[in-house]
Amino acid sequence: MQDLWTLKYRASTLEELLGNERAVATLSELIESGNLPHLILYGPENSGKTTASLALARKLYGSTWKNNFAYFNASDFFDQGKRYLVRDKRFIRFLGTDDPKKIYKSVIDIFKEIINEYAGIASIDANYKLIYIDNSESLNSDAQHALSRIMEKYSATCRFMLSTTKPSKLISPLRSRGLQIFFTYVPDSLMRAYLEKIACAEKLHLSEGAFDAILYFAKGNVAKAVQTLQLVSLSTKGVGITEEIVYEATKKFRDETMDELLYAALAGDFSKGRKLIDEMIVEEGLLGIEILERLSEALIDSGETDESVARLIVKISETDAFLKDAANERIQLEKLILNFS
Repeated sequence: MQDLWTLKYRASTLEELLGNERAVATLSELIESGNLPHLILYGPENSGKTTASLALARKLYGSTWKNNFAYFNASDFFDQGKRYLVRDKRFIRFLGTDDPKKIYKSVIDIFKEIINEYAGIASIDANYKLIYIDNSESLNSDAQHALSRIMEKYSATCRFMLSTTKPSKLISPLRSRGLQIFFTYVPDSLMRAYLEKIACAEKLHLSEGAFDAILYFAKGNVAKAVQTLQLVSLSTKGVGITEEIVYEATKKFRDETMDELLYAALAGDFSKGRKLIDEMIVEEGLLGIEILERLSEALIDSGETDESVARLIVKISETDAFLKDAANERIQLEKLILNFS
């Protein structure tokens, strides 16, 4: 079975992390100072937050980092619930059963019990442990308030690192507990050099257009770029990889929901557009800026005239500017759809 390249070529140190120089510099300075606070890492999906946390743990603890680092995914806890909990062997002793139907505690009570225990046990060979909670925006209000109290109570034995794509979803007491560090996508220049390095290691031959096509599809998302490169390598079987091969391989990943949103907006179907926006925000957890980026891509590939595309891109850009100060992203997105055609 072939290794996933996203794991095989994942940065293991902060120095190896692609882009996000300011975030890396901040983390490095905190380590050198010996005074690491609770942290809130925020930014779009696959922008390096988890990779940075793992690199931080290795830097702090060396060979014993796994003993001092605990990873939890809030989305697994609160979106999948008890079905997920019974699959994770770490939680069996808290549950007392592997049958979700026999678990009578609420998910939030189980979450508080688990985090309390992990936070309360001091490290054997370090001043404190790290507890990393990914997708922390999935924590409901009660869980966030409980977590805030736990962070304060056990600050002597552990440091919390919260990762989120939606910092506005975190309650103020929780946000105030940690230093906020922003992560963003990687520039194409750095991404290209990284892909070329992987291609060389895997003995792949890509045309200039193939690299450009992968960069266009990934839009700065390292995981998506590496996954695409691995995907096309499997389909070519040693043959040189061209631009056409990349586009053919990525065609299956086209966002059909975004196409529906575009067509609803062009047709003036506000009711359908509003419903699709709700699905993207609530069910898929997309940020407003991510919806606008994907809508732009769908528009460019839609076959509309250059004049129409240019005019509508201006409207999307204006909405992007409004989102920066908006209290409710949904309202601005709905306004765009209402006035799109």
